[in-house]
Parts: sequence; C-alpha cells; structure tokens
Amino acid sequence: MFLTRPLALELLFRHMQNQNLRRHCLSVEAAMGGLYKTMVIKDGGEKSREEIWKMVGLLHDGDYEETKTDMKNHSKLMVKWLKELGETDHELLHGIESHGGSHRGIEPSNQMEWALFSCDELTGLIVATALVQPDKKLAGVTVEKVLDKFKSKNFAAGARRGDILKCEEKLGISLENFVRNVLQSMQRIAPELGLA
Repeated sequence: MFLTRPLALELLFRHMQNQNLRRHCLSVEAAMGGLYKTMVIKDGGEKSREEIWKMVGLLHDGDYEETKTDMKNHSKLMVKWLKELGETDHELLHGIESHGGSHRGIEPSNQMEWALFSCDELTGLIVATALVQPDKKLAGVTVEKVLDKFKSKNFAAGARRGDILKCEEKLGISLENFVRNVLQSMQRIAPELGLA
C-alpha cells in the first residue's frame, strides 16, 4: 500500500463536503483500527495490516456524494480514483469496493469486510446515542445506553440492526463486546467527531 493517511484525507475531503459524512468516515476508520487490534493482533496476527483496515474504514464512503443517486457504483468510484493515483494493494481496493457490494448483490468475503459491514451501521447508532445525551458528548455514552437504543427500533431507525448483529455470526464477537470496542475507539477521537 503506497497510500498515506494525509493523501487519503486529501482525496476524501476533495470529494466529500458534508462535515457529518466526513466525521462518519473518521468514526469508521477508528472503529476498524480498534477491531483490528482486538480481532487480529490479539490473536497473533501481523500489526502491519492495521493501516489497511483503517484506510478501508476511512475511504469506504468517500464517493457517496457523487454516487448517492447511482448506488450500483458506490465504492467503485473511490476504487477508480485510488487506482488513478497508483494504488495497487488488492486487499485495500477490494475492501473498499466490498462496501458497495450490497447494492450489487455481493456479500463481504473476509474478516475485514465483515468488520466494515457491521461497524459502519454501529457508528451511526453510537453518534445518535451521543446526540440525545444532555451534554451531547461521547464520554457520557456507555455500552448499556447503546444496547438500550439498539433495542428501540424507532430510535435511529436508519441504522440497520441486522447488519450490526452480523458481528456475532461472521466475526465471532458478542454484540456487547462489539459495541464496547467500537464505542471506545470512537471515544478516543471524540474531538475530531465534534462530540467532546
């Protein structure tokens, strides 16, 4: 992977103007880094691939503003831009493209892609939970609060609970531990998310 984080941020911000969407991408980047540490490094995996996981999280929605009316091309356009920059890492490119796979009838195919699939929806639920706290800060959000909101189908109704629950079947992580991992990862970057 030749792509650096500064270059990835420049690409993301060039194509994504909405601040909340940018913050969503930062949330998923943090979540993917936290999940890598828990699922891969803890089990003896290489630390070297952590940046791939984080980069996939950061760029997964990078073309959304340009593909939201053509979701069949969602994430494919980002992969095209990366290839034009010279990126050739198959894991990175396929990981990003997998995000739009649901719009093309394709399921994730490995641990990283399933982690993205599940945490993408969870980050939105966590942000919504923070925004209904009196201080609107992530620091006041607990795993229990997120799980309570998870059970309330009318709360953040757009957050697909079924996708989040795939963490148990596809990743072997309980919902509670999955929420804990993603929440703690997001709390570490709360200032960047406007929730500190």
